[in-house]
Amino acid sequence: MVQSLNTKALLTLASVIRRPSLLVPHVSLDNVSQLNYSALKERCGIRAVVFDKDNTLTAPYGMVIHPDASRGLEDAKSVFGSSNVAIMSNSAGTLDDPEYEDAKRIEEALGIAVIRHNEKKPGGLDEVLGHFQIEDPAQLCMVGDRLLTDIVFGNLYGMLTVHTLPLCSGEDNSADNKVASVLRTVENKGLYGSWFGGRYLLSRKLEHKFWPGDSECPLKDGTSKES
Repeated sequence: MVQSLNTKALLTLASVIRRPSLLVPHVSLDNVSQLNYSALKERCGIRAVVFDKDNTLTAPYGMVIHPDASRGLEDAKSVFGSSNVAIMSNSAGTLDDPEYEDAKRIEEALGIAVIRHNEKKPGGLDEVLGHFQIEDPAQLCMVGDRLLTDIVFGNLYGMLTVHTLPLCSGEDNSADNKVASVLRTVENKGLYGSWFGGRYLLSRKLEHKFWPGDSECPLKDGTSKES
């Protein structure tokens, strides 16, 4: 599948320039299997989890769950129920996906819904809220590997945001969208690199409506990391 230009992300750059803290996730993890889903539900007011797909749950454009993400997806489904876990992709389920064929295949393979949406992240809020029948975005957790799309999307609307490192690298990442791959590298080096700007941004993390913060409610669950 060839992805069209993400004009929503380009338009949102103005907001990010004015409020660079939109790029900062509430939680940063290696992969989705490190997230404590029980704590999300019981202590953070979260009712549903939204995952990005490529390099978050699967290899780019892949249809099979990545080994490092398998336990995390199963934990999410176990804690929240499959109907309260879904994928919000900027490829599958969009107008780039003819007749939503990829979305249907992913749903069959992973056992969760792929949200259909015309506007790419960081757009598409109405479709997400409608899918879960939730009115308050703060009751959603957005999990993904892209700061400029996944994390900005969640932060713009008050979701709890979780950033993961890309699942694939090198040859395993050869199918990735080239522009997205370059931008992801720039984003991650800019935020996590050892320079004053990155350190400053990390200190400006946005508050979440329900999550009391990492000191009171750490969300990294080392027991769920793949061994």
